[in-house]
Amino acid sequence: MARSDGPNLTHRIVEALGIAIVSGKYAPENSFPIEAELCTQYGASRSVLREAVKMLTAKGLLSARPRQGTWIQPEENWNLLDPDVLRWLMERKITFSVLREFAQVRLAVEPKAAALAARFASPDAKQAIRTAIEQMALADKDEADPLVSDIAFHVAILRAGSNRFFAQLSGVTETALRFSIRMQDRYKGVRRASVRDHARISDAIFAGDAVAAEEAARGLIQEALDLINKADAEKSFEPGKKMRRSK
Repeated sequence: MARSDGPNLTHRIVEALGIAIVSGKYAPENSFPIEAELCTQYGASRSVLREAVKMLTAKGLLSARPRQGTWIQPEENWNLLDPDVLRWLMERKITFSVLREFAQVRLAVEPKAAALAARFASPDAKQAIRTAIEQMALADKDEADPLVSDIAFHVAILRAGSNRFFAQLSGVTETALRFSIRMQDRYKGVRRASVRDHARISDAIFAGDAVAAEEAARGLIQEALDLINKADAEKSFEPGKKMRRSK
């Protein structure tokens, strides 16, 4: 393989190795390929390969020490709040338990984020929420992407409350919702979220009613969690299967 260095190659190696680790190709009890072998496999220089390993180490997937080699970290050490790690996990090993745990995190965070948004959202933040709701309404008419607009709504709320910690959950929320929403839509037999249910949250935010915003957000996410639990109990479909989009 011809050797070509650069950021793009580094990220391609990170992606390939990340998927391989998360999918179990390189189990913790097995030895991780040596540097020279990986350089040959990916046509990369040692510096590029080391940068990729450094990035995977920062994500909690690998541990490396000079003269001791590189080994895979157990899953409990993976940084699941890293959007790449979560995406690899949900693409390769998505289960009801993963969906449930993510919904539980949302239930703990998003209602409070909605309450903060009702109190502190700037005009620009409110406009982002309003735009997302408008796009969701257009999606009902097949004039916008229902998944993109739904995700944009939830991300806008996380960013609207002037809380830097909630805002930094935007990336992982966007990544996980792409899988979670598809599962919910497939199970319900629909391909669009309820604009009315989401508008209850936005209307409360625009009115400055923190209590109503929190309650509306909690009800929406609890419904999603209940749906996951019901689907798990019935085992009526596989969460990892790709859904067919209706025309």
